Order: sequence, then structure tokens, then C-alpha cells
Amino acid sequence: MELLVAFSTNDGETVFADDHAGMARYFDVYRFGEDGAEFVERRENSKYGGDERMRHGDPKKAKESLSALEGVHVWASVRFGPNLPRLLKKVACVVVRVHTIEQAVELIQANLDAVAEEYARGEERKHMVLRPE
Repeated sequence: MELLVAFSTNDGETVFADDHAGMARYFDVYRFGEDGAEFVERRENSKYGGDERMRHGDPKKAKESLSALEGVHVWASVRFGPNLPRLLKKVACVVVRVHTIEQAVELIQANLDAVAEEYARGEERKHMVLRPE
């Protein structure tokens, strides 16, 4: 099974860790499959720099971030906010306990079957936490 996975980032090298996943400037999208992972594209976060009056957990924030993730199956970041239950209805959310995108890609690839199984659970999804062994 192929999965499209978006990584929250500000610079394309590190996984965004300064705030919740939806506060990153970009989402770097990778295609994962049995043969490995490949970079597909960088998407701008339409919410980045948006209405700062919206509080964390505002449903509009979740909707705006998800609009940039159209077609993505999995969202990976260091931290998710109070919108996590809303996000899980649309994508699988994976907390990665690593610093770089390269490390996060390796972590997802090493756990691809488990990530795919969680995505397949649909609206019954739970978030996952992945750490290097």
C-alpha cells in the first residue's frame, strides 16, 4: 500500500517542534511504499500567518490546516494540539520523537505497516507515537 505522509516543517530539514503541527510554514509530502520513500512536494500551510485571534483548538484552524493536506493519508509532527480528535477523522496523526525530516522518514518507513493499519481504521483512528529503537 502506498501512503502520502506530510511532515510539518519550517525549513525542509527539521520536523517542526516550536508549536503544534498546524503552526508550521510548510508540509513536506512524501510517498511511502514497499520500495521506500520519495519526496513529492512542499505545500504551504494556508493557515500560517493567518488570524492569530483564533485559539488553539478552534475548529477553523483544523479545517484550514487540513485544506493544505488534501489527498494526504498521514500527518507527522513532534506535537499536535487540541484539534487532534478532529484531525484523526481525516488523517492518521503520528507523533515522531526525532529531530530531522530524514530521521522521521526512516521512522515512518520502519513502521509503515503499523501506520497503514492505523490509517485504515478510519474515524476510529488513534494517534501514534514513534521513537527510534
